[in-house]
Amino acid sequence: MAKTNPGRFFEDYSIGQTIQHAVPRTVGAGERALYHALYPARHAIYSSDAFAQACGLDAAPLDDLAAFHVVFGKTVPDVSLNAVANLGYAEGRWLKPVWPGDTLRSVSEVIGLKQNSNGRTGVVYVRTTGFNEKDEAVLTYVRWVMVRKRDADAPAPEAVVPELAKTVAVEDLVIPEGLTFDGYDYDLAGEPHRWGDYEVGEQIDHVDGVTVEEAEHMMATRLWQNTAKVHFDTSARPDGSRLIYGGHVISMARALSFNGLANAQMIVGLNAGAHANPCLSGDTIRAWTEVLDKAETSVPGVGALRLRLVATKGGAPFELRGEDGKYLPEVLLDLDYWALCPI
Repeated sequence: MAKTNPGRFFEDYSIGQTIQHAVPRTVGAGERALYHALYPARHAIYSSDAFAQACGLDAAPLDDLAAFHVVFGKTVPDVSLNAVANLGYAEGRWLKPVWPGDTLRSVSEVIGLKQNSNGRTGVVYVRTTGFNEKDEAVLTYVRWVMVRKRDADAPAPEAVVPELAKTVAVEDLVIPEGLTFDGYDYDLAGEPHRWGDYEVGEQIDHVDGVTVEEAEHMMATRLWQNTAKVHFDTSARPDGSRLIYGGHVISMARALSFNGLANAQMIVGLNAGAHANPCLSGDTIRAWTEVLDKAETSVPGVGALRLRLVATKGGAPFELRGEDGKYLPEVLLDLDYWALCPI
């Protein structure tokens, strides 16, 4: 009897299937230090206990994207070990801050399946929820991933493509308990720009760039216990390259967005996201943002900005698609999210 796990293939999924992912992860100050070492992350509420406490929190929580990566990484052996590519995200909500000392685990439900026309791959849609040690949900999101078939001749399942919300409604955003920006220190945060200073349609070039190195990418991907073959095994891709984990691009772009969005402190919603083109070692990631919407929240003084964050590996800022409607080849990431900002 085989004792090793080759990972699931497209034929191994069924609608309604629930997967309890293995190996819970206790996170601590080490994850924070490594996250800040891997990315130029400088948002103050994640960097300083004192700043977070002045904003009504008990201490600085773990960065929202670090929490996302841990929850995501748990799912890889069951969802994307045999993936060709992670395609997109929707309906993401951060439900509770993750604190040093919390233990995270992940559960996924299969909500969609569609075989591709080539007959060799299919797209699997899952809704993943991360829980802490108290069984409280801290994060939920939908993602879809292209997965290889074990047997190209295996019959295709009935196609089920879930209908997903285009945006997370403002009233469904969860504001962390106790959060207040009444005593917000703009000097310590790094920029003076308030929620009211941003206009819908405004575009921001974040100026800076960071070149992705092979070693840093693999260290980050191991940190999140992401075991997808395409990130480590050069035989997993036809060109012999290692694909940079899409979450690495997300975190790099979010960190770069500090320059212009230093006060977009906490991510609370993920409306949509697409990894438009592969990122490889040696690419220099740059980022720009478009303000898509803004809204007041249920907490006085706390505003929400809906932001389109685009990561590129070249080209002019604010260019996204060609005349054919497809993403330009230099576009790596197109991410639509809600962030909290002092009014």
